[in-house]
Amino acid sequence: MRYKFEEKEKINIKESDEGLVLVHDSFNPTHIFECGQCFNFYIEEDGSYTAVHLGKIINVLEREDDILIRNISLDEFYDIFYDYFDLGTDYRKIKAKLSENEILKTATDYGYGIRILNQELFETVISFIISANNGISRIKKSIRIISERYGEYIGKYMGREYYSFPRPEVLAKVDPLELREYARVGFRDVRIVEASKMVSDGFLDFKEDQKLETRQLKEKLMQMPGIGPKVADCVLLFTYHRRETFPVDVWIKRVMETLFIGHDVPKKQVDNYARDYFGDLAGYAQQYLFYYGREEKIGK
Repeated sequence: MRYKFEEKEKINIKESDEGLVLVHDSFNPTHIFECGQCFNFYIEEDGSYTAVHLGKIINVLEREDDILIRNISLDEFYDIFYDYFDLGTDYRKIKAKLSENEILKTATDYGYGIRILNQELFETVISFIISANNGISRIKKSIRIISERYGEYIGKYMGREYYSFPRPEVLAKVDPLELREYARVGFRDVRIVEASKMVSDGFLDFKEDQKLETRQLKEKLMQMPGIGPKVADCVLLFTYHRRETFPVDVWIKRVMETLFIGHDVPKKQVDNYARDYFGDLAGYAQQYLFYYGREEKIGK
């Protein structure tokens, strides 16, 4: 269950002996994987990023003039990763529009290579349930353990074995205490299992859900255990391609209060301000501001 572009235009990517070579001015692996939107990846010794998506292992390395993409074919790139990396969206236009604001111009220049990933629905739901009141390193470790214990073996790459994220019907049958003990998910254990049961039983239907207005879909998501307003917004933004959503966590709250609002306000007011100010581009603004704010420790 994932977002797909109906039409895929040819981009500047070609096959080589080393892998696929992509030339793109709005694509930087560090910006993409370090802006808080996903957790199922590793940083390799050469500075590249290895991620798992839909049972495929992909490695992405930034070089001086291009991006080297390894371990997938050109057909797999267009079939799976064109959608994953949101390559049907013109980020040049988005950055130009956001840059009409001087603060956002600084943020978009700083994270020029960010792309909002279109992630698989179930993995995103569980990942962000785990993320509640949690640190990124712990989230990544929990997801890795869950994949190793309950997912399917994919293969080995750069000396590391990889597993797919488990199917909802598998995770729905796991003892919550087992999740707590081995995956270290704490109080989220029962919520993960119950949410998995709901997805397994068909509560979420990606195709039908896309017919709902964003407000309606958010309300539906919040009926699931472990999903509050922020987690629902993350699922909307990173899976359903609802780019008008603006997830508010501790970092983005500090950034918005420091750079835009000028004083402390409740999270809901940050959300309202961002949606009013950034409109349909709120999700993009959130990612640029999150990355810029966290890396530069703005408001800390």
